[in-house]
Amino acid sequence: MIRAVTVKDAQINRLKAEIETADAIMIGAGAGLSTSAGFTYTGSRFRQYFSDFIEKYGFHDMYSGGFYPYKTPEERWAYWSRYIEVNRYQNTDRPVYENLYELVKNKDYFVITTNVDHCFQKAGFDKKRLFYTQGDYGLFQCSVPCCQTTYDNREMIRHMVKEQKDMRIPSELLPVCPVCGKPLTMNLRSDDKFVENEGWHRAALRYDDFTRRHKNLHILLLELGVGYNTPGIIKYPFWSMTAENSKATYACVNLGEVCAPTEIRDRSICINADIGEILEQL
Repeated sequence: MIRAVTVKDAQINRLKAEIETADAIMIGAGAGLSTSAGFTYTGSRFRQYFSDFIEKYGFHDMYSGGFYPYKTPEERWAYWSRYIEVNRYQNTDRPVYENLYELVKNKDYFVITTNVDHCFQKAGFDKKRLFYTQGDYGLFQCSVPCCQTTYDNREMIRHMVKEQKDMRIPSELLPVCPVCGKPLTMNLRSDDKFVENEGWHRAALRYDDFTRRHKNLHILLLELGVGYNTPGIIKYPFWSMTAENSKATYACVNLGEVCAPTEIRDRSICINADIGEILEQL
């Protein structure tokens, strides 16, 4: 029996061919990629780690808890230390990032991502081929900020999680800036106080260099799980780079948010499906 090839099958086959034949691959990753890997912020995973906060405040998801105006910094850091522990230092449930790495590890690739969970590096991606534009759950910065410096927070987070009781951490574990003594905060882009340290700027230069060197080559712009919260970081630039380079191909894999401009439609691959399932098929 000959099985009819569906539109989805045809697009997967096109994407596979592009991955194999492209001179280079630029990966643009958003929250949908980590969601596919198991980093969900609602449901059973949320209840597993935050049942006490849910009972007290009625939160429906992790994001809501992160922005709640807690009365004390001790309670705020009890929440955030758990949040960072499960979303930065724990591994994902599904090998989505690992499967992606197997597909591109022997290619000339680069990754730009708005994710802050560090999943790419944990899966084996070369850190010199990664640009985390929006920060990293694993870094603290001064809340002022008094300087453009970030601090690894693994040990501080570990102690906060271990020592907290009744949804509070001990006051002596509150993180403070070693330079000015003001409170530390997460190195996450939310306003003009976001610290872009030396590592951030080096990654930005490597991204610009990769883009420049492959400007007129056969490049695959592979967008995974990117929505419309910050389309100017990945989605719109990928569309523009595809339009400006006749040898480029744009591919978008996402569950529920898939489209491409008519100007690049003939060089676009759009797959509306779970990213993990598509990577397994590839």
